[in-house]
Amino acid sequence: MSQVSRRFFLAASVATGAYIAHPFKARAESGQIHLRLIETTDIHVALEAYDYYGDKPDDTQGLARTATLITQLRNEAQNALLFDNGDLLQGNPLGDYIAMQKGVAAEVHPMMKAMNVLAYDCATVGNHEFNYGLDFMEASLAGADFPFVCANAVRGARLGDDPLEDDTLLPPYLLMERALSDGAGNMHLVKIGVIGFVPPQITQWDEVNLKGRIVTRDIVKAAQAWVPQLRAEGADLVVALAHTGIDGAPYEEGMENAALHLAGVDGIDVIFTGHQHRVLPGPDYEGIDGVDAERGTLHGKPAVMAGFWGSHMGLVDLMLEQKDGRWHIAQHTSEARPIYTREEREVTPLVASLPAVVKAVAPDHDATLAYIRKPVGETAAPLQSYFALVADDPSVQIVSQAQLWYAKDMLKDTEHADLPVLSAAAPFKCGGRGGPEYYTNVPAGPIAIKNVADLYLYANTFRAMRVNGQTVQDWLERSMGAYNQITPGAQDAALLNPEFPSYNFDVIDGVTYRVDLSKPAKYDADGTQVSKGGRIVDLAYDGAPIDPAQEFIVATNNYRASGGGNFPGVDGSKVVFVGPDTNRDILVRYVQKEGTINPSADGNWGFVALPDTTVTFTSGPGGRAFLDTVEGVDIAEAGPAPDGFVSYRITL
Repeated sequence: MSQVSRRFFLAASVATGAYIAHPFKARAESGQIHLRLIETTDIHVALEAYDYYGDKPDDTQGLARTATLITQLRNEAQNALLFDNGDLLQGNPLGDYIAMQKGVAAEVHPMMKAMNVLAYDCATVGNHEFNYGLDFMEASLAGADFPFVCANAVRGARLGDDPLEDDTLLPPYLLMERALSDGAGNMHLVKIGVIGFVPPQITQWDEVNLKGRIVTRDIVKAAQAWVPQLRAEGADLVVALAHTGIDGAPYEEGMENAALHLAGVDGIDVIFTGHQHRVLPGPDYEGIDGVDAERGTLHGKPAVMAGFWGSHMGLVDLMLEQKDGRWHIAQHTSEARPIYTREEREVTPLVASLPAVVKAVAPDHDATLAYIRKPVGETAAPLQSYFALVADDPSVQIVSQAQLWYAKDMLKDTEHADLPVLSAAAPFKCGGRGGPEYYTNVPAGPIAIKNVADLYLYANTFRAMRVNGQTVQDWLERSMGAYNQITPGAQDAALLNPEFPSYNFDVIDGVTYRVDLSKPAKYDADGTQVSKGGRIVDLAYDGAPIDPAQEFIVATNNYRASGGGNFPGVDGSKVVFVGPDTNRDILVRYVQKEGTINPSADGNWGFVALPDTTVTFTSGPGGRAFLDTVEGVDIAEAGPAPDGFVSYRITL
């Protein structure tokens, strides 16, 4: 046995030991059906176990790896169905290459090639399916050998009064009739309804692609209309493919993360959820009323969230029994089964890739490698994001410089030409659930497409907004929810709020400001105002305090400009220019124009000094090499942190 195969064998043995063979199949008797429901979610075109940004293999991702788990689980059960929960077409350079270079007119999208190999039974769409435009999405889905469903995305410019009269973009649901075997080998016809949902915010986030073509309904209200229809058509079991996360807040119409409230809809039996890139069952959702994070239930109903990029496979096992002429759930278990384990910095794969999936997508994988390795310019200094949340950062700075260049050029002959231009940009790769290696780290020297994609992960399109000084102030205050409040004199207080996503930490270039950590945040991690004050002090433009009424142009992206992240005063109404280019393409063109870039941070923001105070935060071990390069912040290594991260200390 080779070293590699022995490694997989030992890892697989560990995995088998961690999951006891499910008893339902063995226990099922005559008249009892063991039905296995398998889910993937948020694959984001991660087909092979490969990191295109780092241009290296990666054991933490890949549908090809998840496919091996799927095959194993199917082989263990007489009755199994396979579903996907959306966010398939966008998320890495392979997705960009297909959408922006190759297209799908003459050939099946590689995502569909892989899913066809695995013979999915049904899927829904996620919000990122719309990033490249509605026509591209529909052409891509046309290559699937299985149906897609979605009940709350509706064709047209406005909603009617009756959801049942909606011209839905996709069929709202699917009613499958399956001949399933009971414990004695007898076959029974079971009707299984599958209904899909997408965040209603897609019409904001991709307004340029969807305005006038698609409108959305609230997830819960759509379910309340369509699920009774499914039951009336004879569904014994209703499975919700809900590309929406889990939020314990009280129900509000239009909620982005509505899975918990969806579980309260009568007639839904099983909820597959996603969108948040987290895991259920597991500790991610402990302490939320209505959620049993250990068993994997929402309001008592079996539920799963299976991570992202193929990191996990979702599994719901059901024991079905007949009552009053219909099949119902007598017992259930939920599980999110991983493709790898991580101990400190060591990642151990639990499965090898399924050869059939690798073969199906190999030509597209090879073409993507050639695409990402194409040079576009050079950088005179390293580009890294290890400290992007605690100091002005070169990887964010270069994005802002490109956006400023583009905005000034696009607006030079417009009525907005004389307004000062600012640029808002956020770091995308800052560890978190991505692990201790999930940081931008581009060495000095040639820059290729893969490096630009590493700096700007998303296929966002450019927007310019016209706002006043008060909006600029509030915009920055919203970003400051990234930090915990620090008591002056504290020693090694935790600096970062772990619930705050890095992509909402906007740095605005063109102004100067400082952050007073001793004050409470004005907005929490979700963007809800929680205090009257604020942390931003000494906010100035061109050396003078900003006038709240002064007008500015802010260069940003479609997600933020349309309300993504719930930034105060930023709701799509202030957009004055919609760019035809993606922010990433703008960055490529800027690098090409400059030839050699010098990505040094300009130090336009920093922390207010707090005497005798230290704070700590975690970042990747790769940050050690850049401690001496961080301007304006006193950072030192403070020791190891869990899961392979390193703790760093700032003396304020």
